[in-house]
Amino acid sequence: MTLVAVTGAEGFIGSHLVEALVASGHRVRAMAQYNSFSSFGWLETLDAETMSQVDVVLGDVRDPGSVRGLVDGAEAVYHLAALIAIPYSYQAPHSYVDTNVTGTLNVLEAVRQLEIPRLVHTSTSETYGTAQTVPISEDHPINTQSPYAASKAGGDRLADSYFASFGTPVVTLRPFNTFGPRQSMRAVIPTVIGQVAAGERTITLGDLRPTRDFSYVRDTARAFLAVGTAPAGSVVGRTFNAGTGGEISVGDLVQLIGKLMETDLDVIEDEQRIRPAGSEVMRLVCDASRLRDATGWAPDHSLEQGLEDTIAFFRDPANLARYKTDLYNI
Repeated sequence: MTLVAVTGAEGFIGSHLVEALVASGHRVRAMAQYNSFSSFGWLETLDAETMSQVDVVLGDVRDPGSVRGLVDGAEAVYHLAALIAIPYSYQAPHSYVDTNVTGTLNVLEAVRQLEIPRLVHTSTSETYGTAQTVPISEDHPINTQSPYAASKAGGDRLADSYFASFGTPVVTLRPFNTFGPRQSMRAVIPTVIGQVAAGERTITLGDLRPTRDFSYVRDTARAFLAVGTAPAGSVVGRTFNAGTGGEISVGDLVQLIGKLMETDLDVIEDEQRIRPAGSEVMRLVCDASRLRDATGWAPDHSLEQGLEDTIAFFRDPANLARYKTDLYNI
């Protein structure tokens, strides 16, 4: 059984990736950010059979020693740990650099020094900014419109430089907007579904005009596995987009969710939820042909199928109780 390591394992995508890794026959050493509550985040909701193949380590990617201990002996490292909320990056940009840039540097250094065979680094479609050409391929210019996007692009450039300078076997996966069960309320889909599940019929949101390419989280997890297990010659040293190739505006998304939840919704735009004008990414739509050609990956779920699963998750009272649906979750 192959041992792999995952940073950010307690989070939304990380916990789904841990499930997928175990299901594919791996043992997982999973880093959850150290906290005094000994909380393992969403890993605590995984079934006992899955967790029997998971070793949870409390640590912090900002600490080189934590990272080195996590990855030592692993055959592959999946680096997902990051600060991700765009609005909070306006308030705390230093924290984003510490985690997303310095944390990535710590992972790269540990992988290089310990000669780990594969590192999968996580990027984001936000590094592209508003689409200049559609669909967005990996050759699209980088245009960082928020401190969050800039910090992630910094981590990407470090990953590229370590491959060029040291031959570090890193591959970068750039998911577009992932959604599904366990996502935080800072994202639009759980914000809408969570408010409706809690009984609201007037939904508070930001700008309704931007379009996004929404990918169901299990498909994103499969994309991580695809680049983590593909022959090195096919993927190492390269960047891959992961997305569906479809797009929908936030406004149309709200109406689709209302239809699936059999509810008529009114939307109020809340100024505090609207990004600064120059920072809003107005259009994102993915060209994932490079990933498909290199690994055979393609999404299995339609937007509607993913939304149905997410709605079912939030309609479970035990899951809904984990969220503060009446607050603006920055």
